[in-house]
Amino acid sequence: MTDTRRELNDVLTDLAALVDTVDGDRWHAPTPCTDLDVATLTDHVVGWSTTFAAGYADPQGRAPAGPTEVDGNRGEAIRAAAATLDSALAGGAAERPLSLGEAAMPGEMALSMILWEYQVHGWDLAVALGRPWKPAEEGLEASLAFAPMMLTDDYQGEGKPFAPRVPVPDDAPALDRLVAISGRDPRWTPPT
Repeated sequence: MTDTRRELNDVLTDLAALVDTVDGDRWHAPTPCTDLDVATLTDHVVGWSTTFAAGYADPQGRAPAGPTEVDGNRGEAIRAAAATLDSALAGGAAERPLSLGEAAMPGEMALSMILWEYQVHGWDLAVALGRPWKPAEEGLEASLAFAPMMLTDDYQGEGKPFAPRVPVPDDAPALDRLVAISGRDPRWTPPT
């Protein structure tokens, strides 16, 4: 869990810095996430990071049932969520289940899911903004092992939360393979 905690903290730190670069019309730029522009995807990322942090910080592991609405500086909101999350994890919060509404998941499993989500959403935002995104290779490999367990037929395919997998070579970079199994084309670029 220590590696996942560190990797997630690094990803959230990088994500906050990326969000800090958004200005003007860039908020309305398209992303690889169907029907989500940069602003909507950023609000999703901020809201859920705040929700996950609240759940891990709660002594009973109970998070709000949905994403938390966040006003103000989005980068600062991500940094605050990362600090709360890191402090809770340092205190052993991943050893108990994380509950979102009526659904619960083992804490360490949820942590792996969150790492995967923010590695991919960081990529979504970075490519939409024309910025680099380079999560640690070790964390990407861990997510490549984890994500297929979550991407069952119930969740991936046409009309489902995740688009179908995109074929890439077996020797493609780890980040390309991760976004591809998550239903994104690693070659995606913003429309011109």
